Amino acid sequence: MRLQSLPLVAGFAVLALIVGTRAVLVESQRASRAAARETIEYQEQLSGLLSLAQEAQSGQRGYLLTGEKSYLEPYRKAVEAIPGQLARVDSATAPDDQIAQQIGHIKDALSRQQADLAETIALYERGDAAKALQLVRSGQGKAAMDEMRASMDTIRRIGAAAVAARDERTDRVEAWLRIGSLAALLAIFLLAAYTIRQSRRRFHEVVVAQQELMRKNIELGNEIQTRENAESQIRQMQKMEAVGQLTGGIAHDFNNMLAVILSAMNLAQRKLKRGEHDIEKLVEAATDAASRAANLTSRLLAFSRLQPLAPQVVDINGLLTGMSDLLRRTLGEGIRIETVLAGGLWKTHADPSQIENAILNLAVNSRDAMDNEGKLTIETVNSHLDDGYASTHAEVTPGQYVMIAVTDTGAGMSPETIARAFEPFFTTKPVNKGTGLGLSQVFGFVKQSGGHVKIYSEPGEGTTIKIYLPRFFGAEEPAAPVGRDKSAAKVTETILVVEDDPRVRASTTGVMRELGYIVIHAGSGPEALQKLAATPGIALLFTDIVMPVMNGRKLAEEALARQPELKVVFTTGFTRNAVVHNGMLDHDVHFLAKPFTIEQLAAKLRDVLDTK
Repeated sequence: MRLQSLPLVAGFAVLALIVGTRAVLVESQRASRAAARETIEYQEQLSGLLSLAQEAQSGQRGYLLTGEKSYLEPYRKAVEAIPGQLARVDSATAPDDQIAQQIGHIKDALSRQQADLAETIALYERGDAAKALQLVRSGQGKAAMDEMRASMDTIRRIGAAAVAARDERTDRVEAWLRIGSLAALLAIFLLAAYTIRQSRRRFHEVVVAQQELMRKNIELGNEIQTRENAESQIRQMQKMEAVGQLTGGIAHDFNNMLAVILSAMNLAQRKLKRGEHDIEKLVEAATDAASRAANLTSRLLAFSRLQPLAPQVVDINGLLTGMSDLLRRTLGEGIRIETVLAGGLWKTHADPSQIENAILNLAVNSRDAMDNEGKLTIETVNSHLDDGYASTHAEVTPGQYVMIAVTDTGAGMSPETIARAFEPFFTTKPVNKGTGLGLSQVFGFVKQSGGHVKIYSEPGEGTTIKIYLPRFFGAEEPAAPVGRDKSAAKVTETILVVEDDPRVRASTTGVMRELGYIVIHAGSGPEALQKLAATPGIALLFTDIVMPVMNGRKLAEEALARQPELKVVFTTGFTRNAVVHNGMLDHDVHFLAKPFTIEQLAAKLRDVLDTK
């Protein structure tokens, strides 16, 4: 493997060298531009100094010619500004002997020029105009100005030479880089060709190895199939997703399920065309895959805290007692289960089926962490989370909670694993031993129920996961009476099915007719209202929620206004606001989530129709 990766490493090294050299060149060019700007600014400072000297001289000449004091104003301003301009020139002067020497010449010439100007003005003001003019005609001021101009020209030539030298050096580097880049690209192409050749050889080896692996997998198939059947239900309860981070995991799982469904249906079609009717296993496989997809969608909604919960007042102790047989069958004989149930445990208001799923997920994770041998302790206790605890834990509201603790004697978790434990599709289990959705589903359900979940663990010391569900303070709701068995009851009611998707509408009406109901169907809310008005004796409205023009909630409100005794069942694959608010179903709302089985549909219809 090291030899195989060597061409890639070499290629990346060449690319890194090119990029690094390019970066150096860019920095060199940036430095050259900065130096050029500094040279221009410095020369502008010198030009400003020369302009001030010329203004002073112009003011002196005007005063000597006219005798007007107003001509001395430019002179005075220039004399006042010259020291500051000299200071700026000094601060910008580079530590260069040649430039420093020329600046010294400029200062000397400027000093002589200013002294000459001041002397002529003083003579003129004393009344000795002839002598002042004689001093002007002597050419001392002009000579000083010429000397300043000559020094400034020298400085400009020095700056231009420095800029030219930098540009020449940059051009040389760029030329060598261009040559090096072409050579590097050629080397990369050669490395690519070598890598492709090696990959083909490796691919052939991989094919041979895969064939051998398939043979061994067939030998182990019976044992693997047995274990997968025992764990399939648990894996499906762990599946969930978070928007953004979960695209790859969702696509992987859904593609596997769709592959089972498509292959099973294709085989069933072929068998039916040949007149064969032994397709029950194929149908079962497709149905099982579809159920897995539905469970995955449920877990995804649980993690995103968008699943429609049906909370009830729950006695956690009673719920755990009822789960004892299920836990023993699921965990196996190697796991010793101990329950420590607190006396006087408070009630909580949550979805009992989701509580069972959460406990089952935690128990299965514990079994895997203990490698099918160890002790699992499930404990309940009344708990209070105070303000101090809430201030250090996001989304925790101080108050009273019912706490469920699941403790195992397994391998434990490191702090890094604990930090990522609730991430969807994160798992430390081997491949095909878990989806990484169990703890995510627990986390989403608990948060949606207003609770809190916390992990306590150390490597080699086992793990404790505590679930906190808010205490219920209201009056306990009376338990619903156990209904009679309606499986044999003859159905005579008329049902109005409203669904905008024609395929879903056809399948739903077909199932209801199979159950014995009289079915009328409509593809939109307005059409459903027309059929409701035209057809007497409709007992139940079965409507999708998400529909164009008029959604299911508005349709139900309009239908109940016209026919108050009408029963309504809502259905949808996902809804946020129509009949679900804050993650809970609205009061007195009958809801059946898509997709549903014929048994679920039959039970829901009878429950609603038989409700007084």
